[in-house]
Amino acid sequence: MQRNTKEWIQYGSAIGMLISGVLLTFLCFFLNHYEVKDSVLWYVAQTLVYAGSVFGVSVYINTKLGEVKNIIDENLNQKGREK
Repeated sequence: MQRNTKEWIQYGSAIGMLISGVLLTFLCFFLNHYEVKDSVLWYVAQTLVYAGSVFGVSVYINTKLGEVKNIIDENLNQKGREK
């Protein structure tokens, strides 16, 4: 397996969920005389929550890791200048 296989699986499943939610909504809307059922709206809401959590958590973690790396680099540079 490649190094970032986990991320590709997460992103792929989130995009797949979003596409399935949008497709189901359009099908329900046009096949049920321009009315969307509550269960379809619930499913779409769940797909949005899942995709938001996948994309949001990864962005948050990458941001925090970048901040930690910056702090470590600054501390190492200051200690190198003191010597």
